[in-house]
Amino acid sequence: MNRSPQAVTQSMSESGKLICVGDPTTLPSDIARESVILVDTSIAVVDALKEPSIDGVWIARDQLPQISELRGLAQSGLMLRDMPEGVALMDSDMRVLWANDRLIEWAGTDNVPVAGRNFYELLSNPEIMGPDFCPFHTALATSEESTSTLHSAGNRYYQIHAAPIVQSNHSRQLIVTVSDVTDEILQQQKLAAIHQAGRELADLRPTEIFMMEVDDRIDLLKENIRHYLSDLLNFEVIEIRLLEHATGNLVPLLSVEIDQDASDRQLFAHPQGNGITGYVAASGMSYVCHDVENDPLFIPGTSTSRSSLTAPLILHDQVLGTINVESPEPAAFTDSDLQFLEIFARDVAFALNTLELLVAQKANTAQQSCDAIHSAVAMPVDEILNDAVNVMEGYIGHSPEVVDRLRRILHNARDIKQTIQQIGQRMTPLEAVPAGVQSPQHAALRDKRILVVDADEQVREDAHQLLERYGCVVETAQKGAEAVMMVRSSGGSSGYDVIISDIRLPDFSGYQLMLRLGDIIHRVPMVLMTGFGYDPGHSIVKARQNGLHPKCVLFKPFRLDQMIDVVKTILDLNKNDPLRPTSDADRKSTS
Repeated sequence: MNRSPQAVTQSMSESGKLICVGDPTTLPSDIARESVILVDTSIAVVDALKEPSIDGVWIARDQLPQISELRGLAQSGLMLRDMPEGVALMDSDMRVLWANDRLIEWAGTDNVPVAGRNFYELLSNPEIMGPDFCPFHTALATSEESTSTLHSAGNRYYQIHAAPIVQSNHSRQLIVTVSDVTDEILQQQKLAAIHQAGRELADLRPTEIFMMEVDDRIDLLKENIRHYLSDLLNFEVIEIRLLEHATGNLVPLLSVEIDQDASDRQLFAHPQGNGITGYVAASGMSYVCHDVENDPLFIPGTSTSRSSLTAPLILHDQVLGTINVESPEPAAFTDSDLQFLEIFARDVAFALNTLELLVAQKANTAQQSCDAIHSAVAMPVDEILNDAVNVMEGYIGHSPEVVDRLRRILHNARDIKQTIQQIGQRMTPLEAVPAGVQSPQHAALRDKRILVVDADEQVREDAHQLLERYGCVVETAQKGAEAVMMVRSSGGSSGYDVIISDIRLPDFSGYQLMLRLGDIIHRVPMVLMTGFGYDPGHSIVKARQNGLHPKCVLFKPFRLDQMIDVVKTILDLNKNDPLRPTSDADRKSTS
């Protein structure tokens, strides 16, 4: 120091203390050792000067810096001491020579000196997470900076950056900066957990759900959604609704801690009068309600709600529904909560779509199986019907008992086909058909009985396949005589709603069939089929002259829509002029 030892001694108060930098034996002999604070470096002087009892600083001659250097050290020390990040000076043995206030605060050693302590010990021996698992050794060995992340007690995460410095005496030290990255790490972990949860939601493995019914699959998905929202995102009040696009209705799928009245409330995808849920479904945008009492859109899901967060379930730019969470605390949801819920909502939408596809796939497979069985039995059953009515014709008036047994055979054979059809319909659940796909425009075809007469087996099979998908009951015959017997045995007017026949049959023409059927039915619900330009007997012209509707002609190969239109034409005629048996008066009028 520039001052003499006597001046230093005189300037000290009775309770004052002296900071000593360097060798303490250089101090004046009359200074009590208990009033001396020893520091290792000049920069540590600034940190020690925080104590109000300090009266002065003694710097040994060999530690004496230039005045400008000391001023620079003082200014640097003040900045380092008050930095929001932790800063430490370490020796090559990882002992802390000096630490600023923030690092001391994180270490929890406000009243314990940090000088001389191991750095890792200072932070409760944290786990080194990398990328460099020996950052201090690496920095000293390579003379390059090194970075790593530490996981400390209390689930805190710190990022450390070590930079080597070389002193004039060739000793090696490290300047270490420490940043608290707990919030960033925890958010990254939460995002990773949400993505993993989303993958598990949609990972409905065939081995796990093969034997599940549709409702069981939906319950499994609902439980997984509830689990992740509650345990992972800490949302306790949850409601998910699915959008019926045909009606705009928002149907409840999952309700957790939601009042029953609120759960049963009917909501639509409309921005007004349907709460935040309706607004989000209509706009496709998320909505944060910070204060339910001052939000005009909010309709409470529970009486204790004070804030809410609602996100749309979107897949391929289409809104599938909404997911809503509520809290008893006002302004409880942050931007991070919104981000997490939107990410999870996309995963939920994908899982719902996957579930629908799996349900549709199962239903389609079941329907294909039933169709295959029905197709395999349809033609043989028709053969049974043809043979039975042919035999029955010979016994009518001779053996009533045989006729009754044949009628039972006919009834049972028809039941076989109808049972297979009904099983196929039951095995195709409504959940497999997206809302709005089922159309009522073909409802008039259901349960209508149609007789198709053609010698071509492929035509008869096509008629089964095309018409039965709309719920029609189809029977076929190969010849005109068989068709007459089928109509007669079926009860005449109470039998077939539509009769479709080729204009050229093995035994007679389609027109001749129409005339023979006219003896049984007053108005024959007839449709004639022909190839383009093929009508050698002028059957169609003659049939039209005898009552065939102008639209009731099919040209082979016919298209499905053409066949449906023609069948509907006949059904409309039946409404205005119901079918009935031909009476004696009808026969006299035609003759």
